[in-house]
Amino acid sequence: MREKDSTYPDTHRTASPGAALPIRKHGVVAVIVRGDRLLLIRRSHQISAPGKFCFPGGAIEKGETEEEAVVRELREELGVCVQPVRRIWESRTEWGVHLSWWQSHLADDAPIVPNAAEVSHIGWYTIPEILSLPDLLSSNREFLRKVLAGEIQLDWEP
Repeated sequence: MREKDSTYPDTHRTASPGAALPIRKHGVVAVIVRGDRLLLIRRSHQISAPGKFCFPGGAIEKGETEEEAVVRELREELGVCVQPVRRIWESRTEWGVHLSWWQSHLADDAPIVPNAAEVSHIGWYTIPEILSLPDLLSSNREFLRKVLAGEIQLDWEP
């Protein structure tokens, strides 16, 4: 189980509102496509940003590559083995986390077994459905706006 920390917007901030914090962490995000839907998780109430919807992922550990972090995080959160395909975007959150977004492949028949300590719900959503979620992390909303604007290209599966 992961400890709550101050890298997410639901916790105490030391910077003035609207000011970006310096980079404090480097994390990865896995974007998994199935048809016209994307895999989202709802974070458990035991970790930072409790109850928020987001793409799966997490912090890169010391000595780990981005690809290794994607594989490890998805194994830890969802009990699945994914294949990172390509980095599709990089961002910096307002709470000081540098994120590398990776389109990743998950076999269609792979059983997903969420780790209840980290994930309270999983689901496959269209982009409009995701954008309508009130508890969506802001960095995910920005990513999806860029996908819709054609600034980020996803490889949509048939």
